[in-house]
Amino acid sequence: MNVAMSSDKQYQNCRFKFEPYLEVCQRLVKRKVSIWYVNKFLLSFKSTQRDWKSFKLFQPQKIVFHAANEKRANNALVKYIPEIVRHLKRYSKVYQLVEKKYQVNREIIAAILMKETRLGKIKPSHDAFIVFNTMVRELNPETKRSQRLIKMAKSNLVSIIQYCYEKKRHPNRCFFPSSYAGAVGIPQFMPQNFKYIESYRRSIGNLSNMNDAIVSVGRFLQQNARFGLLINWSKIPTMSKVENDWYDYDFKTKKASFAYAKSSLTGKQYQCFSCEQPKLKYLREYIKKIMIYNHSSNYAVGVMRLAYEAWKQR
Repeated sequence: MNVAMSSDKQYQNCRFKFEPYLEVCQRLVKRKVSIWYVNKFLLSFKSTQRDWKSFKLFQPQKIVFHAANEKRANNALVKYIPEIVRHLKRYSKVYQLVEKKYQVNREIIAAILMKETRLGKIKPSHDAFIVFNTMVRELNPETKRSQRLIKMAKSNLVSIIQYCYEKKRHPNRCFFPSSYAGAVGIPQFMPQNFKYIESYRRSIGNLSNMNDAIVSVGRFLQQNARFGLLINWSKIPTMSKVENDWYDYDFKTKKASFAYAKSSLTGKQYQCFSCEQPKLKYLREYIKKIMIYNHSSNYAVGVMRLAYEAWKQR
């Protein structure tokens, strides 16, 4: 069925009693999504579902735990560097295309895919729409943090519905297996970033397909993080030492950031680890680019460590 051409006299406006749904509907109609389709989606059986597990993991104490756990995760992934090298050889044709088209090093993409889902071995157990819908429906908007999360969740609901509409998928048959945070596929794209999805050789990209995941990450980093020049690995200092030095600094310093003295998003001030170290200037610029993918300094340093070691072993 061509959902774009479907109609129902029952659905001709955005008269939702639940204010966030009203806003989501109005935003989608402005993006040329049919009112019928929006209503069908927001009134589907999925809108009645709640993901309480993911909801609990978004509580402040859990977020602090996740941040502290990032270093442990980085150290655990070092043993998988030989697996990254084998992966790079297996998908060498795809990576060759991406390096030429997007000027993003294959090692960086492979390291991100390892960090996100261990090269696709970690399977999602949530649904992105239900994750974000639970936030919108259940968060108390009285705190600034909750207001930010609700705003983020509404934007992702808009992206999910718009993507499904444009791909002509029926509202009851458009699912996105995700992490507890609503991130989708092997590269763990948030729905807001679905516009960067690209297929290797098919008409529609699929983030659960390794070839498409590789190409999509390359496109994201080039277009959103302004990668435009391949890393000259010989200019990167020994990453194992840099990583250890950074961890020591982060442990001793409140509000530490590897690459920033001030957040461009929030204006928040940080103690910058690399800003006053000329030898880290080249590395800092690429750490900033990786932080567009994930804002955590530990995440970006971990990606660079894995990528650097994989480059050395290739």
